[in-house]
Amino acid sequence: MKVGLSWLREHVELPADLTESDLDVALNDLGIEVEEIADQRHSVQGSLVVGKVLTIEELTEFKKPIRFCTVDVGQANGTGAPQEIVCGARNFAEGDRVVVILPGGVLPGGFAIGARKTYGRNSHGMICSAAELGLSGDHDGIIVLPESVTAQPGDDARAVVGLDDIEVHVTVTPDRGYQMSVRGLARELGHAFKARFTDPGLVPAPAGTAAPAWPVTVQDIQGCDRFAARLVRGIDPSAPTPDWMAKRLLTAGVRTLGLAIDITNYVMLELGQPMHAFDADRITGGLVVRRATEGEKLTTLDGQARVLSAEDMVICDDTGPISLAAVMGGQTSEVVDGTTNVLFEAAHWDPTMVGRTARRHKLFSEAAKRWERGVDRQLCLVAIERAVQLLVEHGGGTAGEEVLDLNHPGDPTMISMAATEPRRLIGVDYSVDRIGDLLTEVGCDAAVYDDRVDVITPSWRPDLRQPADLVEEIVRLDGFENVPSVLPIAPPGQGLTPSQRRKRSVGRALAEHGYVEVLSYPFVSPSALVTLGLPTDAVRLANPLSDEEPLMRTSLLPPLLTALKRNVGRGQRDVALFEQGLVFLPDLSAGVPPVMGVAGRPDPALWEKANASVPVQPWHVAVVLAGEFERSGWWGPGRAASWSDAVQAAREVLAAAAVPDASIGVAAVQQAPWHPGRCAAISVDGAVVGYAGELHPAVCAALDLPKRTCAMELNLDAVPLPKPTPPPVFSTFPPALIDVALVLPSEVPAAQVEAALAEGAGQLLESVRLFDVYTSEQLGAGQRSLAYKLTFRAPDRTLTVEEAVAARDAAVAVTAQRFGAVLRGA
Repeated sequence: MKVGLSWLREHVELPADLTESDLDVALNDLGIEVEEIADQRHSVQGSLVVGKVLTIEELTEFKKPIRFCTVDVGQANGTGAPQEIVCGARNFAEGDRVVVILPGGVLPGGFAIGARKTYGRNSHGMICSAAELGLSGDHDGIIVLPESVTAQPGDDARAVVGLDDIEVHVTVTPDRGYQMSVRGLARELGHAFKARFTDPGLVPAPAGTAAPAWPVTVQDIQGCDRFAARLVRGIDPSAPTPDWMAKRLLTAGVRTLGLAIDITNYVMLELGQPMHAFDADRITGGLVVRRATEGEKLTTLDGQARVLSAEDMVICDDTGPISLAAVMGGQTSEVVDGTTNVLFEAAHWDPTMVGRTARRHKLFSEAAKRWERGVDRQLCLVAIERAVQLLVEHGGGTAGEEVLDLNHPGDPTMISMAATEPRRLIGVDYSVDRIGDLLTEVGCDAAVYDDRVDVITPSWRPDLRQPADLVEEIVRLDGFENVPSVLPIAPPGQGLTPSQRRKRSVGRALAEHGYVEVLSYPFVSPSALVTLGLPTDAVRLANPLSDEEPLMRTSLLPPLLTALKRNVGRGQRDVALFEQGLVFLPDLSAGVPPVMGVAGRPDPALWEKANASVPVQPWHVAVVLAGEFERSGWWGPGRAASWSDAVQAAREVLAAAAVPDASIGVAAVQQAPWHPGRCAAISVDGAVVGYAGELHPAVCAALDLPKRTCAMELNLDAVPLPKPTPPPVFSTFPPALIDVALVLPSEVPAAQVEAALAEGAGQLLESVRLFDVYTSEQLGAGQRSLAYKLTFRAPDRTLTVEEAVAARDAAVAVTAQRFGAVLRGA
């Protein structure tokens, strides 16, 4: 929102010595974001004067039209002689008065003006356009001063073009639409400076008459609960927009398009009420306000043919839609150069409908920006009266006596707030009388009681809906600086939960073992699930960020493998990544989630049904690795990552989760997307919690991954949380170390052999560790040797050789009975 300070002063009695800095501070203290406050008198340096075009010579030897002009600038150039200027614009003629900047001047943006030779002629200065002076973005032509301007050649042109004001540029938050008007900003400044504010929205206006200004039918009062109109006949179609109005529109960044249209824009900026002007002679029959028919078409004022939705509101005559309501008018009924009869319309539209329409058609007009933020529904007749007066005064014509006002008012918004609510939310003890005074200053009708304040909110504040909104107004007007900066007392807590501690421990353990954590989006494509051999009945998003990835992940591997591929593609040959996060498993038995509105809180049954349809979301951890797991270098060869590293990563995760080794099981399985012969199921206390191994070659080829890429994924929520850890018991007696080498079939997993040894050795066994795997023809086909280091220790004595050997023999006996193992060399 851009507006000149002089316009604001018409409605609020600001201090005469008000500085730009004071104004900036006041607006910011009110919570209004200030983009810029600029004194336009300083935006152009040097001599900016009025000039009169004396002669124009057309230079036709160049690719584009060029004019060599002589311009009378009075005594501004020091000689009184005509100023020679080369200009490319063609919207002026001899005798016109224009705006000239003389050599030595500087235009906005630091563009210095000098005397130079161009197009074979000497040019001393520049004839200026509104864009070059920073008044608007219109580069179509230079400024031609209207006859109503009395300035003579050589006079300072700043006041003539509106560069004698202070421009205030603010950004309005979505909940404060009333600030997108002079009326709203002047009201706010009245609060800031405790100054008298004259509300232009409260001036008297004729009420609706029995005979309508135009026959109108509103078929949807939810989308349009008020529609006002009035006709002005016999205006002068050539009547110009008054200079003062044009300057204010230019300051606001609005182009002048003709008197009637300029008046609607001016009233919108002044009051905040968007309006529309129809050429009454181009309307066929009565008007109907309704929802559009799906697929219906309308050509709007910007020349675009738009296909309408059934949610759009339109204004129609007998020929069909002639306006996209609250957003932009149509070409068939627009005011044109010969228009003599103008029908003004001011209505009140549903903000939600307008916002959706503007986004659907990508048409964010100034009217739509205001409507979606909320407009005072009491302004319709006031805006109509203001527009009619301006048009009759400056364009002639006769205002019709008939006034249309189709009004369907709703109940006013009433809020009851406890007197202690501001203190509870803000921490400042406001008295109940002070609360009532501040809310009355906002415009509320407040009734004050000992324990509460009952409020009827003003019509221009549709954002005030609950007590918290009133509290915000109280602290805003009383001053944010009066709120003490006191840190809240942290409530006592138990620290991290066991689940949180486990997540941190797992992440720290993987990082310490060389894995790098990544964070991926939880969205996947159906093709990614198919490639990995995973089920495709995943949760589908109703409004995905990307149409290519509409599903929620059921595994961490698809986005994690994408991250690995991206790193490999960027030159990282050796990659080890991990991620922790939620996966989303659909519950097909829950049914379709219910559709819930936003008008209020859903009833408990509907809320329970909605929660029941939420997918199960377990916490997973996954790793992927490719290339060398142990780096090669001058110290020797490295080691490529293999399926055993993925299994070891699973062990590291479970160790960090405080799962004892004896509870961890590793067994060969076939599971997509892993290699059928190099995949292990990871179990805890017999329950499978994940898988680890080498990815299937077909998966690596389909995803363009390095060969023998490995991966692991565990469901951490399926791993029992650790119980309180008992203090360790240390024995001061020496251990007995015995190695055993067992020959047994190759298909027997080493982990099962280790578990059997531990079972047979009994309580004297302190640890068992596999340190060698050996195969040879001498052992026989399908046989291998597994060598284990057994450590025995007693807590209360030194073991004898006989006790240690007996425990070893008992361990070997269990493996012999269970797997047919024999001692190597026995």
